[in-house]
Amino acid sequence: MPIDLLISNGTVVDGTGAPAYRADIAIDQGRIVEIGKLNLNAKRIIDADGLVVAPGFIDPHTHYDAQICWDPLITCSSWHGVTTVIMGNCGVGLAPCRPAERDVAAWNLVHVEAIPYKVLDKGITWDWETFPEYMDAAQRRGVGINVGFLAALSPFRHWVMGEEAMGRAATETEAVAIGNMLQETMAAGAFGFSLTVMPQHVGYKGLPLACRLASHDELRAYAKVLRGAGHGIIEIALTRQPSGLSEQEYALLDLLSSESERPVTWLNLRDRDDAPEAWSQTLEKATPLLERGCRPQVAARPLIIEFNLRNPFLFGGMNSMKPVFGDKSVEAQKQFYADAQFRHAFADELRRRAVLHDIWDRARIKEATKPELKSAEWKSIRTVAFERGGDPVDVFFDLAIEDDLNLVYMMPLLDINEDRVVRKFSDPRTMIGISDGGAHVDMLCNAGYPTYLLGYYARTKQAIGLEHAIKRITSEPARFFGISDRGELKAGMAADVTVFDFDRIGSPERPELRHDLPGGGRRLVTQADGIEYTIVNGRVLYEQRRHTGELPGRVLRSGQPVSR
Repeated sequence: MPIDLLISNGTVVDGTGAPAYRADIAIDQGRIVEIGKLNLNAKRIIDADGLVVAPGFIDPHTHYDAQICWDPLITCSSWHGVTTVIMGNCGVGLAPCRPAERDVAAWNLVHVEAIPYKVLDKGITWDWETFPEYMDAAQRRGVGINVGFLAALSPFRHWVMGEEAMGRAATETEAVAIGNMLQETMAAGAFGFSLTVMPQHVGYKGLPLACRLASHDELRAYAKVLRGAGHGIIEIALTRQPSGLSEQEYALLDLLSSESERPVTWLNLRDRDDAPEAWSQTLEKATPLLERGCRPQVAARPLIIEFNLRNPFLFGGMNSMKPVFGDKSVEAQKQFYADAQFRHAFADELRRRAVLHDIWDRARIKEATKPELKSAEWKSIRTVAFERGGDPVDVFFDLAIEDDLNLVYMMPLLDINEDRVVRKFSDPRTMIGISDGGAHVDMLCNAGYPTYLLGYYARTKQAIGLEHAIKRITSEPARFFGISDRGELKAGMAADVTVFDFDRIGSPERPELRHDLPGGGRRLVTQADGIEYTIVNGRVLYEQRRHTGELPGRVLRSGQPVSR
């Protein structure tokens, strides 16, 4: 009886960090059955001579909660050899959700994750109410790669507390009800829960995202749900200053870790030019937490963002900008931005924000829609201000208003110094992630970080070994999340495999713009080079960039027996 698939003559990098070796891999009924020099009959043989055969890559922070409704292939991540994604991040999600609360959930995604409301309105299928129903609906619709879900805390609080969830802590009775729902969700296979305490995370009507109002007593109760379940992790968007860790933030991490007795991952550990040693100092400060298995997430690509003032997410943490959030028209926003008193307050507040202190020199006008503004493209704001004889603050807002808030700025923000970034993502105390694959769709696209890591840092710069790089994006996130049957190539494991040409693998530094979201919505995308085959649960999903028509992905469920 022939096996389903034989990958022959490949250079196997098994995900453990062990040296690469040449071997064949036999796959049958979705699992790896044997690795070695094999002489087996197979229904299909892939000749991997000259290619690297690795475990499918695992992305722990993606925000694809809505996109799975209209894009079963979960692009761009699946284009880059990713075979498993985790969503439900940052405390914002779409389940549980009653029909009357759908607008709240959608606007939360608009403001926190910068996904246009029109896209969500046309694309979300709403074929669920409870969180277990949400997971079941994803499997029923079909997915190209594997998906795991964190229970985002905000919709749970909203289900129990209504709109008051965005204004106060839960009572003891309400916290018990929320905890009971989390317990049911964990039993259904969620990988834990997520939350945020970051001030820029505002949601419906410009109010704080509901999970930000959770008291420490609440969080203690929810953490104990994970302790009782014996599986799952907590993810928290935590730090007011990228790469920092205040005493208050440390205390919150300590509470979540000690009360849950489970791993905690926090966002985010970025490299900052204005504080180049901040991230390494944070790692030292967090040593007791790291020794318990907690991990900060780090990026492998520079954070270069594109933004406009229709959705000013970049400034969401500034008090002066709070009134512009909410369901406001373009005309109302333009009127707000034109106000001299607002501009004075904005300028005063901006001077106190270290990461944005040089925005007038760093930011460029990338794209203007009106012909009379085209001459400003690719110039810095300070340069245009000099040409106009105006103040950079005024010119920044005037340009946007003149272009009806369509004008796009581009700014390199964080993780720009490559030598420090290599040190950071090579450190075993960190976890590579924060791709935000399904979020900030017209601002950035970092979903291609696995191919960028391998093509640029492992091959071109030779700053990290191939085996180490692959371990960092396969077995390490798999073990952190408790995904026991993926992340390594060995007999008995699920057959999630990425086959690539190490001489060609990579992704472009600059994304391309496509209008392929529901309703013609725009997003930035990156396509991978050098990925020859992507195999999910033993079936070929992509062959030389071509989708085979298969949808072999599964909804992964934490704490439940692995099907063989």
